Amino acid sequence: MDGFTVMADPTRRRVLDALATGESDVGSLVERLSLSQSLTSKHLKVLRDAGVVTVRVDGPRRVYRLSDRPLPDVIAWITPYYRRWSRGLDRLTELLEQEKEQSDAE
Repeated sequence: MDGFTVMADPTRRRVLDALATGESDVGSLVERLSLSQSLTSKHLKVLRDAGVVTVRVDGPRRVYRLSDRPLPDVIAWITPYYRRWSRGLDRLTELLEQEKEQSDAE
């Protein structure tokens, strides 16, 4: 499954958002997201199979966390846009700073 398909599902995005704050076991995710255990596990399996999350066994618990390098196809697609937007925002910041310096000098 490609990264765009993974990200298309709003429930999977909610799971990813929850894991963005740190690792979590299934039970904690169920509670935080108000989802059933089976639905949460289903989406975690898809995310794990896609390489977006990793899992480690901690006694009876499975603890999930975001992968270090998830969704390479999404990142490859968005990177040129991000660079362009960043350059534009950097230039805007420079112009605003110049304008402020000019008004402070007056």
